[in-house]
Amino acid sequence: MTLTIAVESAPLETDFDGIVRVGKTRVTLDTVVTAFLEGATVEEIGAQYTSLELSDIYSAIGYYLKHKVEVDAYLLERQLKSALIRQQVEQRFNPVGIRERLLARRDGRG
Repeated sequence: MTLTIAVESAPLETDFDGIVRVGKTRVTLDTVVTAFLEGATVEEIGAQYTSLELSDIYSAIGYYLKHKVEVDAYLLERQLKSALIRQQVEQRFNPVGIRERLLARRDGRG
């Protein structure tokens, strides 16, 4: 019996907003790589994100390991964008005192 070796591409897709997702799911590459870097096993990641196939998680991590510089640059860019969006939201909707405002509203004082 002869084993045919087929080359498969990583199960990664970039959506309309430029976010890389794993497989045909909404789980981002950021999520999988971050969990991996924090010490989670592929099986633990799969248990947490049940829409992912184990083979897709392995492939995504393999892609990260082979393209570490590019993926790290992508992850840094996403972190910077996230921080900017968070800052803009906090400027528009100041979170300071929100608990007190919500409690006052609940108690009929506001």
